[in-house]
Amino acid sequence: MCSELRLFMLFLAMISASCGPYRRVEDIRNGNVAMALSVADEVEEEEPVKDEVVIDSIKSTLSDGPLIMKAIKDTETGEMVATDVIRASKVVARFRNVAERAGYVSICFDVTVPQEMASSKWQLKIFPFMRMQNDRYALEPVYITGEQYRKQQLRGYERYRLFLSSIITDPEDFVRIGQLEIFLQRHFPDTYAMKTDSTYISDPVAENLFGVTQRDAFEHYRRNLRWRMNERRKERKDEMFSRYVKDPIPSDGVRLDTVLLMADGDFVYRYTHTFRSRPRLKKVMVSLEGKLYEDGDCIVDLPFPDELTFYISSLSSLTEDLQKYKMFIRQRTVHDHTKALIDFEHGSSEIDTALGDNASELRRVRECIDDVLAREEYALDSLVIVASCSPEGSFTLNSKLSAARSESVRRYIGQYVPEHWKDSLKASALPENWDHLLLLVENDTVLSRDVRRTITARVREMKGGPDEVEAWMSGLPEYKYLREKVYPKLRNVRFDFHLHRVGMVQDTVVTTELDTVYMDGLQALKELDYRKAVTLLRPYDDYNSALAFVCADYNHSALDVLDRLDLNDPRVCYLKAMVLARLGQYEEALKYFNLAVAHAPSMEHRANLDPEMYEIVKLKEKNAYE
Repeated sequence: MCSELRLFMLFLAMISASCGPYRRVEDIRNGNVAMALSVADEVEEEEPVKDEVVIDSIKSTLSDGPLIMKAIKDTETGEMVATDVIRASKVVARFRNVAERAGYVSICFDVTVPQEMASSKWQLKIFPFMRMQNDRYALEPVYITGEQYRKQQLRGYERYRLFLSSIITDPEDFVRIGQLEIFLQRHFPDTYAMKTDSTYISDPVAENLFGVTQRDAFEHYRRNLRWRMNERRKERKDEMFSRYVKDPIPSDGVRLDTVLLMADGDFVYRYTHTFRSRPRLKKVMVSLEGKLYEDGDCIVDLPFPDELTFYISSLSSLTEDLQKYKMFIRQRTVHDHTKALIDFEHGSSEIDTALGDNASELRRVRECIDDVLAREEYALDSLVIVASCSPEGSFTLNSKLSAARSESVRRYIGQYVPEHWKDSLKASALPENWDHLLLLVENDTVLSRDVRRTITARVREMKGGPDEVEAWMSGLPEYKYLREKVYPKLRNVRFDFHLHRVGMVQDTVVTTELDTVYMDGLQALKELDYRKAVTLLRPYDDYNSALAFVCADYNHSALDVLDRLDLNDPRVCYLKAMVLARLGQYEEALKYFNLAVAHAPSMEHRANLDPEMYEIVKLKEKNAYE
């Protein structure tokens, strides 16, 4: 009787033990036990880390219980927006306001797994998703693996490794080597003697020696059964991997894969995610999906917690829509010019189109003239052709030569312009272009700095006239370089176009037009392209340029601009308060925040929407109670 009772009690214990996990599964399936998703507790901002480092935290239990948040209504969207955290019981925060900074947004949320879901034989796969506007993105999953589950995974890998080790990789294992050698030694002793010879024997040669091909010999002495079994093993590699490793351990694409050794409390994983924001992005939603695995098979799809909402606060919304205009003084007369490097034979003024790049240079000049003459807005008054020479030779000779070359070019160009334009072609001369020489010498990268300074000083002084300066330069060690590399650039022909605007009587007219550069800067600011916005708006030194600096997180540059703006503008005071808060100067920031609120009480509401102003708002409230 006693033995029967013991057996009965043992039977009940076995039933109870076997039913335990299944009751837990049913509780999970029915929603009695579920994961929780909540925004993370407020944490002190730490030192920034490198982009490749992921900051997460794991807690064994919830800290101080759940959270609830104060909220206010956003006047722009009509939605409730989180502003503060209050400790409460059995309530978790479902939304939070986060700041877009330098074009990026960071969200942080806690995934809570109750201890009832933690089993040594289970693996929990958690799949977070982020919904932004009309798009849904999968974030990196989180795996929580029981100790026994992981051991089973590793056993599967070990069994698969043993299977792979059973696959023969050495071809000699499939050939009866001893019998093949006996065959060769008996029937082809000369060939057998070559077994230690490294000389390559082609298949046709071997066929002449053996009367069979090498493949025939291999097939004849191969252990066919063993070979076929090995080939079968190789074909079944994928099949055996799936059999032994039912749930592979991921190598990448997983945020966390941790082995949970003990389950003495709720498991809380703090998940952070940083992403590139979008223009006009007001909020993102985070949701959660999950699956519970046992023995490599999914045993239950986990109930999904309600999604979290993160409201995005972007300073780009503070952009001042301003149309800026540029003032222009429009002149009746307009000047244009181009240059051509036309080569002449030494001492000659005749144009030779076969010399150097003359053909292409003259063709380019004709195209430029055609383009100018085709402009309907302008009428040509004159085209002055100015030829110049390099300084070698006397100034008198260069004067005559440059004048002759100008006239030669004028006659040549005259062939290609309409008859009524020919009288507009004028020839002039610049015998020696010393100004251009100075420019070339000052920008030269071969000449030393001392030589450049010496030549520049002597040319600018021009003591004794051009011929004496040229004689002095000819005595320099660098003169050969000057003649070969610098002087040829001075032998050019400049074409000066003198035009006037058709129908314009007054010499000058003042007009305005939209500043497209400024407008492009505002558009870049609204589209969160802050680097472009800073580049375009920097020269204007106004409120929007300061805002571009703030949005780009260039705080010191922003402060430099804001210091020069009118503090009667509440937006200026607000931005200054935010920048100072970023720099940790809270007392000074509060001063400018109070100024902003004094000028525009709505700025206090705006501060509730900007998490970066959280400390300043708390400081203001503290001072109000004291």
